[in-house]
Amino acid sequence: MQKEVNQQISEVVTKIKDTTGNPAPLGLFAFATTTIMLCLHNAGVFGMSSAILGMALFFGGLAQLCVGIMEWKKGNTFGTVAFTSYGAFWLATAFLVALPKLGWGDGPDANAFGAYLLVWGLFSLVLFIGTFKLSRALQAVFGTLVVTFILLGIGSIAGQGVITQVGGVLGIICGFCAFYTASGLVLNEVFQKTVLPLGPIVAKK
Repeated sequence: MQKEVNQQISEVVTKIKDTTGNPAPLGLFAFATTTIMLCLHNAGVFGMSSAILGMALFFGGLAQLCVGIMEWKKGNTFGTVAFTSYGAFWLATAFLVALPKLGWGDGPDANAFGAYLLVWGLFSLVLFIGTFKLSRALQAVFGTLVVTFILLGIGSIAGQGVITQVGGVLGIICGFCAFYTASGLVLNEVFQKTVLPLGPIVAKK
């Protein structure tokens, strides 16, 4: 009898209600704005500058890393992987540009940087498949992101020509898709109604 009581006690699970805010919009805004800035450069609108590197380090990088940690505490595996990884991507990209200028190492050649972008495209493809169980808005974000990485990777290997510019334009579209998604998450919660539709969310079985 005592053994059964002890077993029942050991199986008691305490559930704590999560009353914290949703960190995803912050991560999406950080991703969106930094992507738009870099892809404006890739599209040939302006050159590489500290405006892009500053965004990549602090908003695209550090802010998304923080969001990834917050998503982990909420038990969101997809959000944890996505925000932490892209936060690290922006930090790594900023360092790839900045360190050679500081004389702290050689920068990657066109082929190496192209491979770097293509690998991130492969990673993004996995997350894009994951969005099939999420909102249509996120499908748009990750779908355009995959193609953007592929085009920018090929463009780097081919010599930063028209392919890179097309990738930059698609990256700008990707950034605005993320901006729209973040805006919808914030405004829909604030107004307690659908201000910006994000598309149907596929129900989990």
